[in-house]
Amino acid sequence: MITHAIRGATTCENNSSNSIEKAVKELVSELVKRNKLNPNQIISVIFSVTNDLNACFPAAIARQQKGWEKVALLDCQQMVVKGDLAHCIRILAHVHLQEDQLPQHTYLGEASMLRPDRSNYE
Repeated sequence: MITHAIRGATTCENNSSNSIEKAVKELVSELVKRNKLNPNQIISVIFSVTNDLNACFPAAIARQQKGWEKVALLDCQQMVVKGDLAHCIRILAHVHLQEDQLPQHTYLGEASMLRPDRSNYE
């Protein structure tokens, strides 16, 4: 197994717990699916959010995933930059992958414009 950092991002409709929860669950689910991960392969996950999102903690939502009790999770606020994508949740996951497995970065919704080179996967 080799340790990799996997990036991703998504957007949510508004600054509500329900909207953030839906976006985080979709992002985490897709990252796990695309990389064929089981919880014991996940070392840590850092979530950052734009300053217009403060209704709840993304890590608290991710912590509800089955088997994620031992995953180190952290929330932080993304640096404020004029013109940044609104309502954006970014993720940085440190995981163990098989030696021949390439990380599949996960950019969903409007966040796919942030890294079009990483939005699609093989």
